[in-house]
Amino acid sequence: MPNLVVKPDTTAQKIHDVTPESAGWKYVSFQVYRVQEGESIQADTGDNEACLVLLSGKADIQTSNDSFENLGRRMSVFEKIPPYSVYVPARDRFEVKANTDIELAVCKAPATGKYNARLIGPDDVGTEDRGSGSMSRRVHNILPDSEEAESVLVVEVYTPEGNWSSYPPHKHDTENLPHESYLEETYFHKVDPEEGGFLIHRVYDDPRDLDETMVVNSNDVVMVPKGYHPVAAPAGYQAYYLNVMAGPVRKWKFHNDPDHEWLLK
Repeated sequence: MPNLVVKPDTTAQKIHDVTPESAGWKYVSFQVYRVQEGESIQADTGDNEACLVLLSGKADIQTSNDSFENLGRRMSVFEKIPPYSVYVPARDRFEVKANTDIELAVCKAPATGKYNARLIGPDDVGTEDRGSGSMSRRVHNILPDSEEAESVLVVEVYTPEGNWSSYPPHKHDTENLPHESYLEETYFHKVDPEEGGFLIHRVYDDPRDLDETMVVNSNDVVMVPKGYHPVAAPAGYQAYYLNVMAGPVRKWKFHNDPDHEWLLK
């Protein structure tokens, strides 16, 4: 199995490029770009649909038939306001022009081109406070299973300092609907303050064939091919992550670790 932590290439415009081939799985692709003001990137979607998440900065985004201009409001993810995103179908193309320095996530999964390109504005993003006490966190549902797409799911989560997230531990690695769905997942992490900051991310399965506890820094990607995957934010550091999920059925149904499910009572 590949190393579950992917470090950013800070010397390149594309700081992350997770593919099914590099991850050893089938569905999720994930890229992060840092584009300087006045520059642009462009790509074809091919056999994947894409959700372009403007993590920070302002940009114009064009597809083959649509143009979305003057997008962007937050200059840091830690402003904690929902982002602007653009859904781009399979067999389409996109161009992103940076009106300021931007950070852009490209979240992809297999598709046929069933839906049209569309803007997902901040007002289209469902927000919720999930959990309680030291398990509480803020969730922005960018592209949940209640909204149109063929396979990709996208959500971002804020975890206060000292709290746990993706907790109690849960998994979604078995095709057993309506009880559990099979979904591969990536986490793109950020920590505030960034200097010296870290998180703890554990990925483990029931037989402990997989059991990795990782120290994660800002801008790292963690791949979750299977198993439970809780995250902890140390005191003094607040955490952000962007999740991308995809599988054979576009439904988020998870199974809690029975050893820790009592925490929900």
